[in-house]
Amino acid sequence: MKHYLSIKDIDSLPDWVSEARKLKEQPNAHKTLGEGKTICLLFFNNSLRTRLSTQKAAMNLGLDVMIMNFGSEGWQLEFEDGVVMDQGKSEHIKEAAKVVSQFCDIVAIRAFASLTDKEKDEAEVVLNGFVKQASIPVVNMESSVGHPLQALADAITIAEQNTKARPKIVLSWAPHPKALPHAVANSFIEMMQLQDADFVITHPKGYELNPEIIKDIKVEYDQKKACENADFVYVKNWSSYKEYGKILSQDSNWMMTQEKLGSSKFMHCLPVRRNVVVQDAVLDSEQSLTIEQANNRTFAAQVVLKKILSPLTPKGGIKNNLL
Repeated sequence: MKHYLSIKDIDSLPDWVSEARKLKEQPNAHKTLGEGKTICLLFFNNSLRTRLSTQKAAMNLGLDVMIMNFGSEGWQLEFEDGVVMDQGKSEHIKEAAKVVSQFCDIVAIRAFASLTDKEKDEAEVVLNGFVKQASIPVVNMESSVGHPLQALADAITIAEQNTKARPKIVLSWAPHPKALPHAVANSFIEMMQLQDADFVITHPKGYELNPEIIKDIKVEYDQKKACENADFVYVKNWSSYKEYGKILSQDSNWMMTQEKLGSSKFMHCLPVRRNVVVQDAVLDSEQSLTIEQANNRTFAAQVVLKKILSPLTPKGGIKNNLL
């Protein structure tokens, strides 16, 4: 596998989940796979779980890890071709990506949506800039429109917790004081399209997501009705897609409560605002899977890195950095 940019890069979700669960049982079983190789984690936005889990996954595979936070440490990057760089940006992606490629064997990128320019966000300027200009594999640690490492971790968590042949799984919008991107919801939906499940999305009118991603998935505007008899309820805020990046509602009635959750398992990618997105009673209950989801982020990243590393290390143990 050359890159991991979206859920669509997974050739068989059941096989990947199964492999990740085996890695979870023996996380250091492939410690020599990354020996002598380096991964660079580049953060254009803040992170807790993504940074630590990806670093841990890399360490489990024997990789050396370099980390850089562009917001406070790196030069501002220019991504447009033919631009006259006489303003604030000091370095072009053409040079930056090539330099990173000299220092590392894999680069992982985290760069959120601006939520101001839909066309630019959907073009994935930062992520695709590195894909185009770097000569090494690129991993998406959350981009403008997707968070495939989180969605893979969610698939692992559901597989571990599920007891039914065809579970009912609900993705529910929740209120939030800030406008948030669509990345987590998008990738969760794409992951669910690979599952045999009764999948329902629920949100207030006006919060419809990209129809090219939703396709024919059922959307229910009554949250309580959507959550009835659910096995898993995944809660996440997102801003408007049609009125791009806007907050149309902060209706506190959409907060997830114990009453609406019923006997379902609760899922959220974290961080989460208590008593805004979800009640304390839900988060602190045994029904909450949030901490286990966070734990599975390591093994989602580890299975991705393992698949990228394997072609880079030919049989016989001879290391080859050439791609």
